[in-house]
Amino acid sequence: MKVTEVVVHVLKSPLAEPFAFSQGWVRQRSATLVEVRTDAGITGWGEAFAQGLEPPEIAAAAVAHALTPLILGSDPQDTEVLWHRMYHATRDYGRKGSVVAAISAIDIALWDITGKARGAPIWKLLGGAFRSRVEPYATGFYRLRGQGEAERLAEEAIRHHESGFRFMKVKLGYGVEDDIACMHAIGRAIEGRGVTLMIDTNHAYGRAEAARLGRALEGFDLRWYEEPVAPEDVAGYVEMRARLSTPIAGGENEHTLYGFRDLFVAGAVDVAQPDLGSCGGITGARHIVALAQAHGVAVNPHVWGSAIAQAASLQLIAALPVAHHSLFAQEPILEYDRSSHPFRQHLITAPIVQQGGWVAIPGGPGLGVEVDRAVLEKFRA
Repeated sequence: MKVTEVVVHVLKSPLAEPFAFSQGWVRQRSATLVEVRTDAGITGWGEAFAQGLEPPEIAAAAVAHALTPLILGSDPQDTEVLWHRMYHATRDYGRKGSVVAAISAIDIALWDITGKARGAPIWKLLGGAFRSRVEPYATGFYRLRGQGEAERLAEEAIRHHESGFRFMKVKLGYGVEDDIACMHAIGRAIEGRGVTLMIDTNHAYGRAEAARLGRALEGFDLRWYEEPVAPEDVAGYVEMRARLSTPIAGGENEHTLYGFRDLFVAGAVDVAQPDLGSCGGITGARHIVALAQAHGVAVNPHVWGSAIAQAASLQLIAALPVAHHSLFAQEPILEYDRSSHPFRQHLITAPIVQQGGWVAIPGGPGLGVEVDRAVLEKFRA
């Protein structure tokens, strides 16, 4: 089997109601999808995660101009060989960011092809499934105005709980005092409901503010505090771990085994959050998981992309060992974005949904999902 063609699909959809996270306003949803075709008639799908407010065309250009010539004519089942070929060829101008996201998209598609060729889900190729279902956590609590939205966010928390979510991640980073006010309103709303919260400031603060917020919220018994400082400030992560009792999480803006090696060696995180659309794909995630296991760091994938990214994350979660084995070990949970996203809700013929507080892990070949091409055409940029 040989790769015969690589097709890039850039999708965009304006939002009727823009929302904010700490780094800016989101006015559209976008995606960079990659379709790898073979001479055996098998097609694989992957996705490059558009970090923050990144234009999807950047990774698309890297796929089309830098990476496609490297894999045409190759056996798509040689995933490790092709990953290293792409990484080494782009090392002088890649290593992080959009180039690695482009590698990630192709790599996911190659694994999808390999699974389909062998009639097995990706988790089977990764060594088997530790779990057949996973609890999702609701990512939300974005701002519509910016500050002063505590009561609206409290009402949102109730809606998430009534929809079956037991875990919720609150987006913060809008000013420490406003963050604290919002968290107290949310805490009052969900008191006694058995809800566990996490917070994510998307690196809005320096060390002093990040620590002040963390200390103020220690009574919430948070599952983690995500991206407290800038991703480049590894020493700041280490400092937050030393100063706070809340587990520190990060890694959505880190890439490959080389970047995560530096986090683990420094003792920077309790929870590593590689995004399969930017960390190096399934192959990159395998490397990172092995490193994390050796350093006693839990892995909980980040995912904020389309249904393709969701499906890839589920495949990895199925095959993910727990960091600290025990009879009642803490299991990974699935990030489940609750904001408006047509490429997540409609892109595949059988959408990934939570039922009764759980998401089933697909058992079909490859990613276990089928793309609706009519949706591709509808949202093509």
